[in-house]
Amino acid sequence: MIENQIKNAIRDVVDFPKPGIVFKDITPIMMNPVLSQQILDHLVDTYKDQKLDKIAGIESRGFLFGYPLAMRLGLPFVLIRKAGKLPYDKIGYSYDLEYGSATIEIHTDAIASGERVLIHDDLLATGGSAAAAAELVAMCGGEIAGFNFLVSLDFLEGEEKLKHYTENIVNLVSY
Repeated sequence: MIENQIKNAIRDVVDFPKPGIVFKDITPIMMNPVLSQQILDHLVDTYKDQKLDKIAGIESRGFLFGYPLAMRLGLPFVLIRKAGKLPYDKIGYSYDLEYGSATIEIHTDAIASGERVLIHDDLLATGGSAAAAAELVAMCGGEIAGFNFLVSLDFLEGEEKLKHYTENIVNLVSY
């Protein structure tokens, strides 16, 4: 089962990025091309019949599987990046973090009105960045077709924040 393989690959890093946090490190997955291909195959099987128009990935780890998934499905890939990284006309959305705030941006021509967009990222924690990405998609006129994450930290209840946009929320691994 893919969930067990992913869990076996993810390593816990204690006290990162600060004391008391156990960081779920997905970099060992990147070192395993067989597992990476199995994950991608699983994602393709999950989304091939969902009538998606585009896939959006959240910087930067949302690009790791989001872009290959888009290519395999024959769909355009939309970059959602930190403020100041996109070169063309863009819109931004700011959201609160534990200490402070962050802004992410999207090109104004990345999504057309009515397009169904899957938002992908590596990790769902509190849901702040994914909800901000959904707001950007909506500001462009797009429809949130779903969210996909490799890992969900269920105890942080981020999924509750995202149900406002869609019930189609898929996590490959939950803690």
